[in-house]
Amino acid sequence: MLKPVLNWDHGSGECAVRWSVGIEVEAGRVLTREQVVELADAVAASGGIASGIGTSRYGARLIVQAGSREEAVAKATEEVTQAAAKAGLPPGPVVRTEAVSEDEEAEDEEL
Repeated sequence: MLKPVLNWDHGSGECAVRWSVGIEVEAGRVLTREQVVELADAVAASGGIASGIGTSRYGARLIVQAGSREEAVAKATEEVTQAAAKAGLPPGPVVRTEAVSEDEEAEDEEL
């Protein structure tokens, strides 16, 4: 469970919350264990995990702070793009995104 942490983002005028964001990218070729481990190492600094061993897509789930879903997806996409480059993975189109705020997660747990 994400712990509620609210921060006032003075730049956007919005209250930033933590988001769990999943990004999936088409690699165009089957990825090896070693390649995905490199991606996992690169996203670890952002509290991220990686996936994609034996598939033609790689992905990561990260925790980011943002004032909106769109901002959270944009921040996570940038981090995954940089991590993939660091890991030597091929660039490709983002084929799936998912973002859940800590508020949404808390509401789901209450049900």
